[in-house]
Amino acid sequence: MAKAFDVTRQPGFTAVAIACFVMLYLPIVLLVAYSFNAGQSISQWEGFSFRWYVSAWDNEQIQAATIRSVVIALGASIIATSAAVLAALATTRTTPWRGQTVAFALINQPLMVPEIVTAVSLLIFFSMIKVWTGYTGLWYLIIAHSAFCIPFAYMPIRARLQGMDLSLEQAGADLYGTPVKVFRTITLPQLWPGILAGAMLAFVISLDDVVITEFVKSAGQDTLPTYMLGQLRRNITPEINAISTALLAISVLLVTAFFFMSRTRK
Repeated sequence: MAKAFDVTRQPGFTAVAIACFVMLYLPIVLLVAYSFNAGQSISQWEGFSFRWYVSAWDNEQIQAATIRSVVIALGASIIATSAAVLAALATTRTTPWRGQTVAFALINQPLMVPEIVTAVSLLIFFSMIKVWTGYTGLWYLIIAHSAFCIPFAYMPIRARLQGMDLSLEQAGADLYGTPVKVFRTITLPQLWPGILAGAMLAFVISLDDVVITEFVKSAGQDTLPTYMLGQLRRNITPEINAISTALLAISVLLVTAFFFMSRTRK
């Protein structure tokens, strides 16, 4: 009897895997290491120092961009997660309906379409609204980020709903519980890990976004990633490495929390 194909047993698999990991993570390791460089150079080591972390902490432009990024990411994660919960309920807690597959594709459209296409379409749409209303506030960025983050919040919430036992919800309905009461007292407590995981994933995606922000933002609305992009065009110092390392640490912490919250307990 022929043995099942196992890619891990193929010649050279280990060497290729190690090479891939080195190419993926070595630049990140160097980025973190040179964020502690005492000198101005981003490629020549001149001693260990927290100088650039202190510089970034005291930089008023970085402070303003960080606050703006957090405000946008919080707003986008709340809106995207709320919409994702409703979408997940509509696609998992109802009888199959015509067009359900199309609705699923539309919800996940930002994942399938290149981000630059989404950014250009949002730019055109919001530009018309800005002309009509004269409003140029942060809500454009919050709405744009929300639209882009919905599928990232939707997937873990939908997966959580699909893994939940329906018997408790059915029992609640048999005891004359209204749909709202059944959701509030039975579904929601079980769904919370998925909601939190989706919200954190949406927060990280919004916090790190550059393309959509660069196209939609108005003057004076730099977020932390777009501020870093602007600095790279002017004067590159290890301060950029320090900011990148801080963002990396936040992303790793949130993604790790997302992983543990997404796991279904036996």
